[in-house]
Amino acid sequence: MNITIKQETSSDYRVVESLIKSAFEHAEYTDHDEHNLVARLRKSDAFIPELSLLAVLEKDIVGHILFTKIMIHNGKEKYPSLALAPVAVLPNYQGEGIGSKLILEGINRAKSFGFESVIVLGHADYYPRFGFVPASKYRISAPFEVPNEAFMALELKSQALDHITGTVEYAKEFFT
Repeated sequence: MNITIKQETSSDYRVVESLIKSAFEHAEYTDHDEHNLVARLRKSDAFIPELSLLAVLEKDIVGHILFTKIMIHNGKEKYPSLALAPVAVLPNYQGEGIGSKLILEGINRAKSFGFESVIVLGHADYYPRFGFVPASKYRISAPFEVPNEAFMALELKSQALDHITGTVEYAKEFFT
């Protein structure tokens, strides 16, 4: 399968929102609002166009990933990081490695832009293969109740999180 990863453009928005809706239609843990979340995030200060990526098969968009700016806040200081959310692949293409390609390319691009860490709320048996570990290892917590093993962090730069502690502060668009 010859998958190309490219940056999303505004002309892709409708197709991507439909893809996301379809990808999460039968997901176990979802509020079925991921497509609206992405639409809200695109209009926010947290949006990084270069980290909104598509997986393209021939001319068809079959996957999407989004990384947005977040802060880790400990009361006195704030540290920049990224949120990985969501990763979406059309149902007929799930299990083919497309999500992995999107994640790996997104991580590489995030590193190249100088970001030092990524936070994800996701399946504990999936994200560790990319180096994610429970965020609690770094004394980083979610701003809401979540299972420890599902809230994970990845250092993009060695020891980037060693001296950072606090609560993740997501863009307000995550909560509207």
